[in-house]
Amino acid sequence: MTRNLITAAAVAAVALFAAPTTARAGDPKIDFEKYTLPNGLEVMLVPDKTVPLVAVSVWYHVGSGNETYGRSGFAHLFEHMMFQGSKHVPDDKHFDILKKIGVTDVNGTTNPDRTNYYEVVPSNQIETALWLESDRMGYLLEKVTKPSLDNQIDVVRNERRQRYDNVPYGKTRFAVNAALYPEGHPYRYLTIGKHEDLTAASLDDVKNFFKTWYVPANATLAIAGDFEVAEAKALVDKWFGKFPRSQKPMVVTVPPPTVKTTEVSIDDDFAKLRQIQFVWLTPANFAEGDAELDIAANALSQEGPGRLYKELVYKNLAQSVSAFQGGSGFNGAFQITVTLRGDSDPAKVKEVVMAEVARLTKEPLTDKDLNRVIASNEAGAIRRLETAFGRAETLQAYNHYLGDPDRISWDLDRYRKTTAEKVRQVAAKYLTPGSVVIVTTNPGKGGAK
Repeated sequence: MTRNLITAAAVAAVALFAAPTTARAGDPKIDFEKYTLPNGLEVMLVPDKTVPLVAVSVWYHVGSGNETYGRSGFAHLFEHMMFQGSKHVPDDKHFDILKKIGVTDVNGTTNPDRTNYYEVVPSNQIETALWLESDRMGYLLEKVTKPSLDNQIDVVRNERRQRYDNVPYGKTRFAVNAALYPEGHPYRYLTIGKHEDLTAASLDDVKNFFKTWYVPANATLAIAGDFEVAEAKALVDKWFGKFPRSQKPMVVTVPPPTVKTTEVSIDDDFAKLRQIQFVWLTPANFAEGDAELDIAANALSQEGPGRLYKELVYKNLAQSVSAFQGGSGFNGAFQITVTLRGDSDPAKVKEVVMAEVARLTKEPLTDKDLNRVIASNEAGAIRRLETAFGRAETLQAYNHYLGDPDRISWDLDRYRKTTAEKVRQVAAKYLTPGSVVIVTTNPGKGGAK
């Protein structure tokens, strides 16, 4: 454990928790209890008396990757619908209720794999948070009407315009996925969905989606913070235990497509500088090879020592460069993004990027490169555990993707136990010149070339 990278507050926080038998000495530990209600709802309790706050987190195991063709955007649409009110919560009062009791953080998010809802409240308000989550889990559909649905469809469409359609490089995100995934693949249209799919959604479509995916057996409730375990169990049973038994829906795994080298060029009126993205399909989140590609991305783009950073930014070919391995449930994507300086030659930039990627597949990294990423990863793991909400979400992620919340040491070992040679082998397997999608975004009439 690289203690020089860990804050004192973080060390104090993780020291509170008892160690599982499989953890390495010095690893962060989280004391938790996991159990399942008769109706199928998973519950995780994470007690921590250091701060008088409680984080309540609910993960529904559904995201845009579970949508059917022609119904894109439904998972994200429900993220919005869930805040509109339910049988015992007046319309648009969810946030107001939480504000009155002193909420410090509240939101919901959607990705290809899951939808989460959370709030962090004073510890004496734990029951209010559980009541709100319970009411929208069990009694939402009674408040879903055609006017409320139309209203939220308009909200989501406006969000797409504001965050995707009318921002620099927003078009690029759609172009990348369209080049990677064929028509009908659930990853093709991004979580925000298509305008035409949203406007075509009927009330029955939306209600059936909820009945399939938003059932107790397809959800996990995590409570982290200042509470008594026995009292929390009684409250969970009070607000969630009476829901009828439900069935976890079957997830249809969609294999990654075969991608051949493709180059796409688009014009973007909102972009001021030319940008080039290089993308390869890679292993799924936490799968074999995922960690090695994360290390490779860091070696390429880390500010300062990164190989592409040196070749592109230091030599004034690029304004910025980034690389990351992004894993989802079905597969991942390794992406390099280069924002060029105004007078840079795109052909030269492509040559440099592909040369450095090729070098990565032929020459093992140095021990210094490897150790830097391992230390950075351990520090990041500690930072994620500094708050009750961070601990709840960490357990939720491991539980969702791995079926076991107690995987912190295992996750850290993916980096600690790999080798430079294995990083090279994985890079050579996935980052091939014959399977890359290259999308060039050119400034349109609104930008300056």
